[in-house]
Parts: sequence; C-alpha cells; structure tokens
Amino acid sequence: MTSKENYVQNAIRGLVIAYTVVAASLVAGSCTPSEKQTSAEKGPLFAYKDSTGTARVVNNLPDWENKREQILRSMEDVMGRLPDRTRLPAFNVKLSDSLKGSGYTRYSITLTVAEGEFLPAYFYVPVRNDREAKFPAIVALHPTGDKGKKLVDGDNPLPNRSYARELAGRGYVVIAPDYPSMGDLLDYDFSSDRYESGTMKAIFDHMRCVDFLQSLGYIDPERIGVIGHSLGGHNAMFLGAFDTRLKVVVSSCGWTLFDYYDIGEEGSKKYGGRLGPWAQDRYVPLLRERYQLDAEKIPFDFDDVIAAIAPRAFFSNSPLNDSNFDVNGVREGIKSAAQVYKFFGAENNLVVRYPQAEHDFPDDVRQEAYRFIDTILKPVSTDHEDK
Repeated sequence: MTSKENYVQNAIRGLVIAYTVVAASLVAGSCTPSEKQTSAEKGPLFAYKDSTGTARVVNNLPDWENKREQILRSMEDVMGRLPDRTRLPAFNVKLSDSLKGSGYTRYSITLTVAEGEFLPAYFYVPVRNDREAKFPAIVALHPTGDKGKKLVDGDNPLPNRSYARELAGRGYVVIAPDYPSMGDLLDYDFSSDRYESGTMKAIFDHMRCVDFLQSLGYIDPERIGVIGHSLGGHNAMFLGAFDTRLKVVVSSCGWTLFDYYDIGEEGSKKYGGRLGPWAQDRYVPLLRERYQLDAEKIPFDFDDVIAAIAPRAFFSNSPLNDSNFDVNGVREGIKSAAQVYKFFGAENNLVVRYPQAEHDFPDDVRQEAYRFIDTILKPVSTDHEDK
C-alpha cells in the first residue's frame, strides 16, 4: 500500500471514529444540534462542497464531517500534508536528567518520533496519591524563544508562562516538547527535512506526544488536552484540529483572523508584508510562495480551526491590547465559530476571555483556564494541588 493510500485510509478511519463519538453524544443528549437554527441563519462555516463540487449547506452530522474534512484539507494546502502515521518506530525514550519539583518530578527526555527524527521534551510526572487511578495529561506548547521548553518551566524573563510546571502541580502528567529551531532543536535545518512547513513538522511531533502519552499505562488515554501561549497558542489550535483525541484546547494570545493580524508599518517592511512573519521557514512559508501573503487567498482562517475543534472544549485568552493578535478579529472569529458550537448544543464548551492586558497570560485568566481544563479532564488530586 502506498503512503498516499495509507494517508487516505487513516483519514477515513479518523472520520468514522469522530462521527461515532459525536453520534454517541447525540444519542445521549449531550451534544444535540440546535433545532431552532435554520439554514438561512447559518454562516459561511456551514457551507461545504459535496463529491460533485456543488455547494451545500450543513444540515446534519455527516454534512458537518464533510465540512470538517474540507477544513483540514485547506489547512494542509497551506501547511503541507500530514505525513503517514502508520508503521511508526518505537519511541526509544532517552532520559538525560531529572529534577524534583513541588508535587512532581520533571524528566528531560528525547523521543524518536519518526525514522531519523528526534524530539526533546520535558516530561512531568506528579506525585500519585491514589495508586489505582490514572492521570489525565497535557501537551504544553511553548511560546517563541530560543529557550524552547524551558520557557514554560519558569526559565523566562516574562511572568505567567510557567503553565507546564503549574499544571504538573495540579496533578497532570505534562509533556512539553521543543518547537523546531528552538530549545534543543535550535539548529534545526528546515531545508533538509520532509515537511513543507515548520508548522506541519510541529503538528506531527505534537501528535506523537499524544501517542506517547496514550502508550503509558498510568495515563488515561481519554483525558488528554493541550495548552499554549503565543506560538504555542496557535500550535495548540492546529493540534486540536488535526487530533480528535484531545478533549480540551487552551490557546493564549495565539490567534486572530488573518485580516486583523498586524505588525505595524516597520514590521511589514521587514517581513515583506503584513502576514510576512507567518511565512518564515519555521512557520508556513507557502503563505508567501503560494498565496502571496494575501489573506483573501488563504483557504482557511482561525474560525475554521476552532470549528474543526468543535464540539470539544476550547478556551481562548485574548487580551484587549495584544499588539499582534487584534482582539477585534478574535471577536469576529468567535462569533462565527460559536455557530458551530450552537449547532452541536455545546455552547458551554466555547469560552473566551478578554483581559485588560497586552500579549500576556494574566494569572487570573490562567487560573481560570486551569479550572476549565479541570472540568473536562478532572485531574487526580495531589498533596500539592493548587486551589
């Protein structure tokens, strides 16, 4: 079987699994599409193309799965294809050191994620009070910075970024990988890898983190989430869109609609356009090569990404004074994505906070995000759990 055939087979299998999960929720009455919403009230997110290319309106779950699959294919048009995930090698975990923290142990590990591809990460294991219970788990994605994973462990000149360490203290197993070109991957060579974008490389790596978590007998494979700030914020969203195993996604300062993204006149000159920072090799260079940095030509937007996460839980921290991710674009995107959560009857699973802050994850909002995660994943309590 060719890689392409494997890819298609896996996509179909994932679609069937996702449909089965949602259908089961509908039968249970926990995720019923709103009967009050008519076709005329549904926005662009509820339009999809059938097998003949004819535009249709989403009216049921199979229609929505068609739409969701088209969102993922549009993301791949920009990021490159997600590589085949069959016949992957063993993780061959290598441990380099360990450190006792407050209520957890942090390990420095390296995973084999594919043939010849290695991923450094911090791995946190909390103190276990109930030997019979299994832990929930979190993938913690760091913001931009040469220190990589260290940034979410407290080695950061900026406050409010230590969410990997803090969530471990709340009773979560946490894995915090390095993004290519940062941390222990600082010298990563994008020109020699098999990916069309650093973003897709990261999506693949982060899905392998979920694979790793699910392989461990002391972790509940049905209780895994993802959190990230800035770079980690939109990577959390991308991972949540592609990987339906994640039950909750938290994005801090990670997005706005492309039309609203702004880096100022000087920044625009430096990067060759308003969306230029997105088109670096380590992010999504096809935005320049294929779409000329034109938001109108890009085949997906962030409301689509949130829609692909629905009806699973999504929390966005979107400060009023974030100079990159304009809050007005967030408001518009949330308004659009909320239609999808309403369709599923899952409005409580979509939460956004607009603190009076700049590009930051303020403590009160961060603690609220943790409580939101708790309501979905229900962590095992530890002697050091934060209240």
